[in-house]
Amino acid sequence: MLQQIRDRTSGLIAGFIVALIAIPFAFFGIESLAPGGGDPVVAEVGDQKIHESQFRRQYDQRYQQLVQLMGENFRADMFDQERMRAAVLRDMTQETMLRQYTEDSGYRADDATLFNVISAESAFQRDGEFDGQAYRDALQRAGFTVERYESQLRDNIEMNQMREAVVDTAFSTPVERTLAAKLQAQERTLQYAVFEVARYRDRVSVTDEQVEARYEQTKTRYMAPERLRLAYVELALDKLPDVEPPSEDVLKVLYEGEKAGRFTTPEERSARHILVGFGADKDAAKQKIEDLAKQLADGADFAELAREHSEDPGSSQAGGDLGWVRRGQMVKGFEDALFALDEGQTSAPVETEFGWHLIRLDELKPATVRAFDEEGVQQSLKELFADRERQQRFQEMSERLEQLAFENPGALEPVAQALELQVQTTEWFERGKGSGIAAEPKVVEAAFSREVIEDGENSQPLSLGGNRIVVVRKAEHEPPRQKALDEVAGQVRAELVDEAARKLIEQEAQEVLNAVRSGTDFQEIVSAKNGELRNPGKIRRDNEEVEAAVVAAAFRLPHPQDGTPSTGEAQLDNGGRAVLLLSAVDTPEDARLNEVQQRRLRDLAAGAQFGAYMEEIETRVGVEIRERPDDTETLPTDG
Repeated sequence: MLQQIRDRTSGLIAGFIVALIAIPFAFFGIESLAPGGGDPVVAEVGDQKIHESQFRRQYDQRYQQLVQLMGENFRADMFDQERMRAAVLRDMTQETMLRQYTEDSGYRADDATLFNVISAESAFQRDGEFDGQAYRDALQRAGFTVERYESQLRDNIEMNQMREAVVDTAFSTPVERTLAAKLQAQERTLQYAVFEVARYRDRVSVTDEQVEARYEQTKTRYMAPERLRLAYVELALDKLPDVEPPSEDVLKVLYEGEKAGRFTTPEERSARHILVGFGADKDAAKQKIEDLAKQLADGADFAELAREHSEDPGSSQAGGDLGWVRRGQMVKGFEDALFALDEGQTSAPVETEFGWHLIRLDELKPATVRAFDEEGVQQSLKELFADRERQQRFQEMSERLEQLAFENPGALEPVAQALELQVQTTEWFERGKGSGIAAEPKVVEAAFSREVIEDGENSQPLSLGGNRIVVVRKAEHEPPRQKALDEVAGQVRAELVDEAARKLIEQEAQEVLNAVRSGTDFQEIVSAKNGELRNPGKIRRDNEEVEAAVVAAAFRLPHPQDGTPSTGEAQLDNGGRAVLLLSAVDTPEDARLNEVQQRRLRDLAAGAQFGAYMEEIETRVGVEIRERPDDTETLPTDG
């Protein structure tokens, strides 16, 4: 019941907090509007369209995350753009599909649920309690408005409700667990030979004519991407000069304004209650609560009566204990009665929408107020004053920045001079490969827009995380261009060499397999070829010393028959191949899954169920992938 009471009132609390910490409109600018007719559609999900600009924005963000994650290990030549496009578009269509389905199916996250999730997040807390300022600051650093964050969080909660409704019903049977345990514990005795590409390159010769022919066949692969250098001005809250310290009189005025909220710990009351729900007979419920009140008046123990008679499942077994309660956490009738009691006093029967209550006040913590002269109070006031002054100045300057950028679309110097800012420049960068300010998704989107590149205008003011606003313009621009043969000849030659080496490997691996199957000794034939023999002996599925592709292939091979080993191949991640010789399979009869493995098996079942459910949702909602407008190739999709 306590949770229900709090849920009913938390919506109002959440609304109050949102209003309290709402960020000024100028800090973030206008949220992106629905794209217009000039923005082609790449996918339709139910009644909603996904446009090229939306897809491109998500793609750039995902690409930049990958670059940042891998750091100096990132190699563009290893990056599969088509696979990335497919993954991004799949995620976008699935998220849109699930949002529509959960909405149509009636899943809802009310304000109370939303506030409970937000208030439990440690990033939004100070001293273990939800703090509105911490909430606002964290969202600003991440570049979110309160409305946008709460809208996305509400969607995620609702989609998770739907997912849990499916996966929480998954289970595994005893037979499945027994079979899984045997497979997990199975051991296979293995030898294998590795054929590496590096060992075959010297046996390959590629002519200049072959290089030129391959270049002509595939020259569209060798494009120098579009790139930019930007000029920009940046207004940042943390780079504004320090404000003059306030006088003591100013601090006292600020203290009086903040005393009730910032420097006061509100009164708290430790309470117990007994709840009798109305049920089908409200009069009978009232009679029961009055009987209980009489028993208390005659000396009965409150906790014992609560455990025996209270219908609140959340507190009855704890003797009706509700813990410490502040104003605003309970419905009005309950709260009015509780805060009218003296310590040790029990209320008369109290009616709320949940039923009849008897409430006892066990202990009271009075409100406390930190004095103006108390240690730390004045320092907190000075910091608060400085923060507000800087915020005010930042807001004024951001409004001025927007006006100046609009009035001077062809230059940044007037903007910089008026606001005492510097015009800075970036290094050359490609889409999704910038650093610093050029790594910001909003900057990338604006930088490669028609207004900046073709019209040569300033961008709109762009609000970034951490109270930063920038205006960018083109400094230099290079459109995409075809790389000449001499620029990529080495790359083309290396690709041809590796292709030929892999063909040699494939041929020799097949020769090894044929020879072994004809009775030739495995070690003998591997030595005669260019392979490296490896003998790991018995391996299990979780073996980490043998290449994952080899382990997977080994456990797909059929059991050896009549003393004849099973043979097979595995394609290695580095382009090489492995030839496998499986001589024995040992399966223990008494294998058992531990608790972690049982959970994993259940999770596999849950994943399969949810995957099937997703397919059904896709059929109901309808997902259509359109052609990409930039090169007319169909965007890949798993659907």
